[in-house]
Amino acid sequence: MRLIIATLATMALLLMSACGSTAPAGSEAASAPAITRCNAAPAQFAVGRQVDAALESDARARAGARTSRVLKPDQVVTMEFNAERLNLTVDATGRVTRVNCG
Repeated sequence: MRLIIATLATMALLLMSACGSTAPAGSEAASAPAITRCNAAPAQFAVGRQVDAALESDARARAGARTSRVLKPDQVVTMEFNAERLNLTVDATGRVTRVNCG
């Protein structure tokens, strides 16, 4: 009976220790994905210009955004805020009228 209890206790300890973290302190920050916050100010150069892939890419890079999207008139869009996304709002002719993050 003692052997069974000792064996069960040892197995329980081994199972619990397998759930523990062996990563050194501070390593979580290095492995976590970096958050890229968008800053629309450097991308304001795009206002008044015709949107194309090169302009969108340049504006995204200058804003430090991870993603970007072009918002056309009357287009249905999601309204969730994304701090890593640059929005380029264009008019019916494709000229950028507004640059903002979200």
